[in-house]
Amino acid sequence: MNKTTVKDSNLQNINGQYILQAIIDKLNCDTQIKEVRRGLHWTAVVSRFCGLSSTMIGEHCLHESVEEITPASLTDMTAMELAQYSFSDDLSKASLGLAAINSLIEIDKSRILDINAGELLLKDGQNKNVSVIGHFPFTDALKKVAKNLWVIEKRVIEGDYPEDSAEEYLPQSDIIAISSTTLINHTLHGLLELCPRNSVKMLLGPTTPMSEELFEFGIDIISGSIVIDEKTALKYISEGVNFRQLKRTGALKLVSMMREALHD
Repeated sequence: MNKTTVKDSNLQNINGQYILQAIIDKLNCDTQIKEVRRGLHWTAVVSRFCGLSSTMIGEHCLHESVEEITPASLTDMTAMELAQYSFSDDLSKASLGLAAINSLIEIDKSRILDINAGELLLKDGQNKNVSVIGHFPFTDALKKVAKNLWVIEKRVIEGDYPEDSAEEYLPQSDIIAISSTTLINHTLHGLLELCPRNSVKMLLGPTTPMSEELFEFGIDIISGSIVIDEKTALKYISEGVNFRQLKRTGALKLVSMMREALHD
């Protein structure tokens, strides 16, 4: 895993919505939404493909979401219309928007690697300073091989660091893995600005848009998922399974895509 540099022009353009807009602008298609599932942990939107995102609920959005959004209204929309919800400060709407974006992305399978984020970090994080934004199952194993591991979370549990500690630890990191839920809560841009220019930056999690456009913002690795059994995925999402349970059903596979420079 080689280090790359973020272009100055890209850093100047990063703001709360610019990254999302760039991904949407890259999409050259639209289609009617076929189905929407809003599970306890995961949201799915089916249009061209089955797109996933984390189900996030904000403190002040429940009443608005229930009143304004109904399943009937969502399936009357096109995927591109629903994708505009990704800009919302209402996390429930933004979750729907990210799933809609992911439902439109046709992934370049020639660039896909059948390896997940945890495997990459365990391999390349040895004796490195590593920061991980968000809780992931691989962090216990990663702690054993990294020089330093800083797991930064809004909801801190034992061993975590609070979100404001990102300002201290990200600038010290060789590798930075950022949960793609930061696209839902619009914090990704601020975190990228804290990353060292020569650090390796990864965006990971099932919410991750597998869009090459993300490489234009200094992200070196995007690691997400592809739904390979839509019927099974929708069934279990509706039943409120978490991601580990969903993965065990065989309904999706974890994949990664790297910036071309990483192959040099």
